[in-house]
Amino acid sequence: MRHPDVPEELRGTYAGLAHPRAIEHFTRLGITAVELMPVHQFIHDKHLVERGLRNYWGYNSIGYLAPHNEYSASGQTGQQVQEFKQMVKGLHEAGIEVILDVVYNHTAEGNHLGPILSFKGIDNAAYYRLMPDDRRYYMDYTGTGNSLNMRHPHVLQLIMDSLRYWVLEMHVDGFRFDLAATLARELHDVDRLSAFFDIIQQDPVISQVKLIAEPWDVGEGGYQVGKFPPLWMEWNGKYRDCVRDYWRGQDQTLGEFAYRITGSPDLYEATGRRPYASVNFITAHDGFTLHDLVSYNEKHNEANGEDNRDGESNNRSWNCGVEGPTDDPQVNALRNRQKRNFLSTLFLSQGIPMLLGGDEIGRAQRGNNNAYCQDNEISWFDWGSADTTLLEFARRLIQLRKQHPVFRRRKWFQGRPIHGAKVTDIGWFTPDGLEMAEEQWGEGFAKALGVFLNGEGIDSPDARGERVVDDSFYVLFNAHYEPLPFVLPKGDWGKEWIVVLDTNKPLPEEEEQLYKPGDEIPVESRSAKVLRRVN
Repeated sequence: MRHPDVPEELRGTYAGLAHPRAIEHFTRLGITAVELMPVHQFIHDKHLVERGLRNYWGYNSIGYLAPHNEYSASGQTGQQVQEFKQMVKGLHEAGIEVILDVVYNHTAEGNHLGPILSFKGIDNAAYYRLMPDDRRYYMDYTGTGNSLNMRHPHVLQLIMDSLRYWVLEMHVDGFRFDLAATLARELHDVDRLSAFFDIIQQDPVISQVKLIAEPWDVGEGGYQVGKFPPLWMEWNGKYRDCVRDYWRGQDQTLGEFAYRITGSPDLYEATGRRPYASVNFITAHDGFTLHDLVSYNEKHNEANGEDNRDGESNNRSWNCGVEGPTDDPQVNALRNRQKRNFLSTLFLSQGIPMLLGGDEIGRAQRGNNNAYCQDNEISWFDWGSADTTLLEFARRLIQLRKQHPVFRRRKWFQGRPIHGAKVTDIGWFTPDGLEMAEEQWGEGFAKALGVFLNGEGIDSPDARGERVVDDSFYVLFNAHYEPLPFVLPKGDWGKEWIVVLDTNKPLPEEEEQLYKPGDEIPVESRSAKVLRRVN
């Protein structure tokens, strides 16, 4: 809405997103897919309109086979379809996929007090889950007043028709299913073998695109992270929570942190899924932005008009000593380092990294962690105040991931010798340079870790069936409140190393210093370093 190089009449529209300068931002950063928040035709809630607010996020769908008309630059009825197609085409030409956030768990008709717009009047009992003891009222697993009835064939047909339309006619590349646990409820419990999963699995079109679940809803037993079937990727809420806790210095996080940065095998390996089942994220639209995550301990949602009662209160955030904006240079330096820590962890973890739009330029929402109704400067990107240093750091980080397949393995680490060598595909070390003992994982105070990633231990071939060989890396994580020296392991782990990334220094070193086994490497408090083996 405020990009200076996008024509004003195109801002906030499908055409604006496909403008060359918008695409240039994505391609320079290294983005390979954009996930659009809901673009199915939606309405603005009456209670928001009465308060002078709008349904900014769009989670109030009413037309599952139409792109939302307000996002069309032409303003003419029917033109949004062509404009959406042109947007997809433009992004595809730049090598960027389009994923849609779809809301099939509820509609804009609300509860028994809500409006009658379509489905209620067509066949209320078929389209909605009704209370068995009083069918005037609606089952609400979504917190929005109603839940669509996935057990009815016409509802399943509606959803499948919608999904196929967006793939075959609009050419999108996949879907993120909002509150997907609701879709999997057969009678009450979430069921991995529900009709919804069955029909997706056998569909020749939908089974071939990217399927991403938000694996929870607000109903009892609705938190289903790690429990979706094959074909599905999941927003890994446990990754978000653990990484936030680790970098704010919580005890008892080191063991889980190791699981999370290796693709969460404790969640996905036993069911035959791969590391890419885990969509890793630190922040999303719902909650603090990255900047606010390191700037606020508490939510500040007063602008929403609900006396700050809305939004999540347990944010696992840390303001670095001061609530909100500050001129203190030490606090701001720590906040900037924490942002780089979070981004580095995200893009160096196995699995699929998801970046919240605007985090790369330090977007802030004034501490609002539920900006669903703020179609204004609270939510819009402030390009005039963009943190260009953070943007360049993020770009270098994404390039590092792209250039090195050791950070994006297709199979799990084995943790055992590879090809008859003594060195394993992954190694875990204390700051002293010694391999981690089993009992050390349970030391609650431990917050520092060295991770060896063996570029010669990748056991999945490339697209041509040839063996993948990469550089080896040693990643040093220090979430302690004070600096620590890390000793490089002795033995067969490597002879010489150079630092390629340091979250304490946003720009790379001009001179490359060689480190050898046994050397001490200083790591600043709450920071991370990445070393590459040169021989």
